[in-house]
Amino acid sequence: MKYIPSGSTVRKRLTTVKAWELPKQTSALAPPDVWTNADMDPVPIENQTWTIWTWMAYWATDTINLGTWETASSVIAVGLNWHDAIPVMVVGTFCVAVPMVLNGAIGARLHIPFSVIIRSSFGYYLAYFCIVSRSILAMFWLGIQGANGAQCITIMLLAWAPSYANIPNTIPESAGITTQGMISYFLFWIIQLPLLLIPPTKLRYLFAVKLIAAPVTAVATLGWIVHKAGGSGELFNLPETVSGSTKAFLWLSCMSSVTGSWATLACNIPDFSRYARKSEGQYIQLPFLPLIFTACGVLGIVTTSASYVLYGSYLWNPLDIVTKWLDSGAGGRAAAFFAALSWYIAQVGTNITANSISAANDLTVMFPRFVNIRRGCIIAAVIGGWVIVPWKILSSAETFLAFMGGYAVFLAPIAGILASDYWLVKKQNIDVPALYDPYGRYRYYGGVNWRAAAAFLIAVGPLLPGLAYSISPSTTFISQGVINLYSFDWLYGFVVSIVLYVGLSKVFPAKESLTSRTIFGLEPEEYASDIERKGDGSSVDDKNFGDVGAVDILGERRESIRRESIRRASEEIKY
Repeated sequence: MKYIPSGSTVRKRLTTVKAWELPKQTSALAPPDVWTNADMDPVPIENQTWTIWTWMAYWATDTINLGTWETASSVIAVGLNWHDAIPVMVVGTFCVAVPMVLNGAIGARLHIPFSVIIRSSFGYYLAYFCIVSRSILAMFWLGIQGANGAQCITIMLLAWAPSYANIPNTIPESAGITTQGMISYFLFWIIQLPLLLIPPTKLRYLFAVKLIAAPVTAVATLGWIVHKAGGSGELFNLPETVSGSTKAFLWLSCMSSVTGSWATLACNIPDFSRYARKSEGQYIQLPFLPLIFTACGVLGIVTTSASYVLYGSYLWNPLDIVTKWLDSGAGGRAAAFFAALSWYIAQVGTNITANSISAANDLTVMFPRFVNIRRGCIIAAVIGGWVIVPWKILSSAETFLAFMGGYAVFLAPIAGILASDYWLVKKQNIDVPALYDPYGRYRYYGGVNWRAAAAFLIAVGPLLPGLAYSISPSTTFISQGVINLYSFDWLYGFVVSIVLYVGLSKVFPAKESLTSRTIFGLEPEEYASDIERKGDGSSVDDKNFGDVGAVDILGERRESIRRESIRRASEEIKY
């Protein structure tokens, strides 16, 4: 039975902040004095539902959206051709699939979110910088994607009631939106809101719907327009308009744009992989992400090329093609309605997986006393959907869009440090209970790991002039070499941060943060349900978080677990 707050509770929540406090929950691993909630804890085994098929459906649904469809257009528009566009998409998505798999493996094995595991590398308190950075970007794009997707609602309403086009505009031009646009945006947002509240464990049902709707619509649009145009058009015959070093850096810049579009997920993929049933399933991301992304991009190229034959201009946005169907009678309007509905589902699905859950997990860790994942999704929807005024940004704030588009500059080093810490420095051995303890082995110096801070700053520093130039080229004067360096900002930041962090960790090792084996917080011999054998013959429990409830029942053991972790850490420092 769903909880419905009483009238008294509602009145208190309208008059005092304290009334919004969540009931203090007993954490599976956090010390009793640390406020936490169940959404921060390792995922219980009954909620570890993601299989290899879930991962394939996840990426098939997440990549098939309006942004991916238009990706090839940005490549061809700058002077490259389709011969370049396809390898750009393949290489760009493969580059980001590498950290996706490396960081996804952490969540799949430990079943904890990004905002908790990041403490291992950055330190308990410096981790909040990474969490805030990631949450800002997620909420920003949650709003921007919603503003873009409102066009789907407009098309559906025009198909159902053509008189919707005649709604008088009563909103000033300075607002950056019309009355019709505001109605469509509000409907997009309010219909999307309950969908954002779908628990991550049940997202596979949404994936199934989107997996049918979006690809069928994309292929049908392609088939229809190629049939009408009598072929695929002349876009495939367009020559390159650049050459030499200019072409090389344009190629890198386009590749970095593809990679940067997934910069957030490269960091927070543990938020999803933590629900994996088997740790091996998430490795399918490495080949599947480039494959499905490129396939969608090719659909966009062919469809756009054929649109020139029919309409005399290249229509990169599939919704522009769908809008043309509204003039083709009742049959055309019906086709436009269902096509727009499919793209609406695609946009909402991407917003959930790439933005909403990411922001909600971050807010849960930043404000555990007041926010769980459900509340976090609502807060993110309000901030991203209304507070940042996304329609205004799209209509007038080009410099702000350029800055947020370049925000990958900051996320690439975070992804690199997170991956290298787990695989190269900690060698896959993490003390999970210590991640929840502000005084545990990952405190470093005052909650800050200076090695991660130094690697981050040194990796980001050389890219900041390029970011400034992308925001305001007329007032920023830098050398061509710095501009060229910024053209592959994500790849540079990711690789350099790894080299620096690993180097500093080897030269100045933080011995107190190292452990010779993974400490899950439960004794494998007593509670293990799926023991994995490591190469050295020792055993680690990959699935014992299904028995998190057992820890709650045996609450008196929590302090002994914590003391045992500290004792092991002190012994390892000695030797």
